[in-house]
Amino acid sequence: MAKIFRKSNLTFQTKQDVPDEFRIATAFPRLSVEAESKNLIFDIRKLDPGKFSFPYHFHRHAEELMLVLSGSMTLRSPESFEVLEQGDMVFFEMGPTGAHQFYNHSTEPCTYLDIRTLFGTDISEYPDAGKINILPEMEIFDKDTQKAYFDGENNVKSIWEKLKNKQAK
Repeated sequence: MAKIFRKSNLTFQTKQDVPDEFRIATAFPRLSVEAESKNLIFDIRKLDPGKFSFPYHFHRHAEELMLVLSGSMTLRSPESFEVLEQGDMVFFEMGPTGAHQFYNHSTEPCTYLDIRTLFGTDISEYPDAGKINILPEMEIFDKDTQKAYFDGENNVKSIWEKLKNKQAK
């Protein structure tokens, strides 16, 4: 069944537990949640003057598409900084070449449609901060603490013996 979202029915909410420079507003109710979408995450966002969208990031297992609905903002990508105006659309592929961040350089709010694919688990990487985020769980880790596959896997036999003894009691 088609789900219609009317502009007149949308309100915007801002998370208060984020740094002020990242205080972006998202249409509520959350559009993809309301639509019970299985493979897309989509929202309308409002970026006020002087604010950044999210930390600079890319997705390892998701593609994104943004459409500027009103106003303008500056896009940071690996190649350049570009001003996006009303009606402009930008696609971000998976991986480092799809890294992006928005900044509202203007004196007016900028609203945009944010669409991302959703196929199970995604990993978002934040090159400026050296973090990775496992989505949708929002488990954030320091990328520099990467481990080898068998790190911490010593004494497997003794672990088995302890578990077997515990089970026998």
